[in-house]
Amino acid sequence: MVLVEVLFVPGTTVIGFLGIFVTAVGVYYGFRTFESNVALSILGLAIISNVAVVAYGFKSGVWNKFSLKDTHTGGSFDDRLQGLEVGQKGVTVSDFKPYGKVEIGEGIYEAKSESGFLSPGTEVYIVKLEHNRIIITNQ
Repeated sequence: MVLVEVLFVPGTTVIGFLGIFVTAVGVYYGFRTFESNVALSILGLAIISNVAVVAYGFKSGVWNKFSLKDTHTGGSFDDRLQGLEVGQKGVTVSDFKPYGKVEIGEGIYEAKSESGFLSPGTEVYIVKLEHNRIIITNQ
């Protein structure tokens, strides 16, 4: 079962633990049934075989077949703030409590108000652009 864990189902550990449990039960049975020199031989073979199987699993690179090799470097809304600048003027198109929609240039964006509640149609200015967020104020 440890061999099955290493070769066919790496990463689950349930089958590996079950294999170690079965090995331990077999060694216990060996000590209960056979003479001590035979039981110690069984224990030695069990330890050597389990260590050999795990070592083979690491050397053969079995886990590399199941591991993720690509990385995701992008983020959501990366181009959202493109073309916007601090100080740019806009007009609110929804209530701000403190978040709402604002029309800046030709686009409508979600923004946060530093001024608190704002009514639709209020003239606002961008005061910060950070972490893909637009912070506005009406002053």
